[in-house]
Amino acid sequence: MTLAGIARGTAAETLKIGVLPGVYADSVNAAVADAAAQSIDLKVIEFSDWTTPNIALQAGDIDVNYFQHRPFLDNAIKAGGFDLTDAGIGVLANIGLYSLKHKSFAAIPENGSVAIASDPVNQGRCLVLMQTAGLIKLKDGVGIGGTIDDIVANPKHLRFSEVDGPQLARVATDVDLAFGYPHYIVAAHAFDPSSGLLYSGVSDKQFAILFAVRKNRVHDPLIAKFVAIYQASPAVKASIAKAFANDPKLYALPWEHSGQP
Repeated sequence: MTLAGIARGTAAETLKIGVLPGVYADSVNAAVADAAAQSIDLKVIEFSDWTTPNIALQAGDIDVNYFQHRPFLDNAIKAGGFDLTDAGIGVLANIGLYSLKHKSFAAIPENGSVAIASDPVNQGRCLVLMQTAGLIKLKDGVGIGGTIDDIVANPKHLRFSEVDGPQLARVATDVDLAFGYPHYIVAAHAFDPSSGLLYSGVSDKQFAILFAVRKNRVHDPLIAKFVAIYQASPAVKASIAKAFANDPKLYALPWEHSGQP
């Protein structure tokens, strides 16, 4: 029972939320006090990979997870047979292509090395950015669902290595070009997250991080109450800004704009 619950003579309800380290964990932890003031005892559980949080959610070990966008969740549901959906929207990161060795795409050498995300959806996002940069060409009609196998032109004969998303910031020093998430770069103290050669932009809200839940809890008032607390909390907004190096070009808060769920 929280102090707030004791003060009101009511028991706090416990809510377990699974997150990844960095902006997701930090911003949810920033909401703990605000949640306690409204009789929610928030338990924040950190995971280190992008697979286990959905397994834990499906199993009922946690009530919510907060680390994935809609295309990633849809792909996980299809692949894993999960009975999951979302109960609210969170932060939207401006992902990009980074090079710690070269100042332009033109300077990337023949047979240069590239680190890209290993999961299908984010790998596709990386390849689309690389196509926009003129480094590769994908099969006609291929979008964010594309993979390395969909590359039909690679004039520099770039060599690709597939890396789990949270680890991309740590391998950037070893390659000529790396796909990167600015919040992971900040969390790893790796390099300047504002130094990307090209960014995806933050206009597409399908890539906003979601509060994922089991379908039978999509209308759960406790979860809805926490999402509202998170979105309204000044402490959460300050934590998110810090996680993105206080650079507003690196993220957006889509719930603050009209037409957002």
